Amino acid sequence: MIPSSLLAGNAIDPAQALLEGMDVGMKKQLSDVALTAARAKGATYADVRIGRYLNQFITTREKRVQGISNTESFGVGIRVIANGSWGFAASNVVTKEDIIKTAERAVAVAKANAKITTEPVQLAPQKGFGDVSWKTPIEKNAFEIPVKDKVDLLLKVNDIALQGGANFVNSAIMAVNEQKYFASTDGSYIDQDIHRIYPFFNVTQIDKATGKFQTRRSLSSPVGMGYEYLNAAGNNKVTGVVTRYKDRYDILEDVKNATADVAQKIKAKTVEPGKYDLVLDPSHLWLTIHESVAHPTELDRVLGYEANYAGTSFLTLDKWKSKNFQFGSKLVNIVADKLQPGSLGAVGYDDEGVKCKEWDLIKEGVLVNYQAIRDQAHIIGLKESQGCCYAQSWEDVQFQRMPNVSLKPGTTPLSVDDMIKNVEKGIYIIGDGSFSIDQQRYNFQFGGQLFYEIKDGKIAGMLKDVAYQANTQEFWNSCTAIADKNDYRLGGAFNDGKGQPGQSNAVSHGSSTARFNGVNVINTARKI
Repeated sequence: MIPSSLLAGNAIDPAQALLEGMDVGMKKQLSDVALTAARAKGATYADVRIGRYLNQFITTREKRVQGISNTESFGVGIRVIANGSWGFAASNVVTKEDIIKTAERAVAVAKANAKITTEPVQLAPQKGFGDVSWKTPIEKNAFEIPVKDKVDLLLKVNDIALQGGANFVNSAIMAVNEQKYFASTDGSYIDQDIHRIYPFFNVTQIDKATGKFQTRRSLSSPVGMGYEYLNAAGNNKVTGVVTRYKDRYDILEDVKNATADVAQKIKAKTVEPGKYDLVLDPSHLWLTIHESVAHPTELDRVLGYEANYAGTSFLTLDKWKSKNFQFGSKLVNIVADKLQPGSLGAVGYDDEGVKCKEWDLIKEGVLVNYQAIRDQAHIIGLKESQGCCYAQSWEDVQFQRMPNVSLKPGTTPLSVDDMIKNVEKGIYIIGDGSFSIDQQRYNFQFGGQLFYEIKDGKIAGMLKDVAYQANTQEFWNSCTAIADKNDYRLGGAFNDGKGQPGQSNAVSHGSSTARFNGVNVINTARKI
């Protein structure tokens, strides 16, 4: 399901997306107007975000187009500190007169909040960068590709699936362009042009003899790239029991393979419950990282300030302060960043003007840090923000959002084939599936797309009805091997929800294939 926030904005003709937005010089002038107006009313700090957000969503099913949506949203959001409290106001009227009113309204909100605030905001210092800019390094702007070309591609995807025996197939392309301008009383004027794209499909085949069905989703990843993502060459393909993709994607090849996979899934052997060594492909492991590592290391969840969509966290401050909380095995090194090329989280600066970076969350299995922004940094003794503040649009206030969170590859040369050779009884899992996790991010269950039995170091055939259960600490401590950097790939979530009112964020998670020993596997088709 696509959150409504993704499609927020006014419907436009696709050609309008290619029109130039407001001149950067004008954005700077209007930002200075806002900052001056906020100060005049008593703000000790202020930042301004002028944003233009373009979204395109094309969906098809079988032989028809289900929908084509092109939207544009443009406006300004102003955040201030006055009397020690935050205030925020936004407007879709971006004129000098209205910006002054919006800034004054933000200060009024802050002063009202101050009456019930118990502690003043402590904002980590941030130097101003002056006039700077950053752009996603795209080769093809997805919005410049004609809608007809995209529709033709998706209908070709569907036709391949139907010709291959699928009963149902749907496919889609989502594209986003965020044109964001940030200015603050720190002295930063930051202009950014950010692109993301996500092509995907879902194939379903029904077993006529039993009426049961199986599905297989695409093995694409949402990425911070342009339309060039859909041009895969040989070196972008990861061969094996099924072809996967790295940095680029071949949707026509994948749907052909998916149609064959789904037919094989119908005939596959149902799994026997028990303990297995799991070999998890990056196309699967990204979701486990997202739910069991990335969410529980968000500092606002740790502190109990945030519980919407994903609960709080078992990774309480006492565990971090101990400096020896063994989150995982010594092989487990997990980093946060907003830098990786092609990732969903890659930007130059976050939404409060902090230059983005990389930092450790888990080092040699030990919890060493969290995700924190400017008004949280002092809580864990940091002198500066980690640069992970984000708002989904100009009309939403920015707050702490998940950066890319990734498992570092193994440092010893190790291929997936060599990893499998050492597994006596195991399951190789590819692709993400259904999942469940508790409100402290501790006990969980994950499914997948494709499951292969490993017997005495060899792939013995496909399985179905597989899900594994564990608690987070037990699971990550069972990690006994991680493939090297040659296998490293990104997965991710195009729309990760958080907050109330809810906001959506795009985030990637990288890893190489990893092995986890003695994990409990259940049969999802069994009836009690």
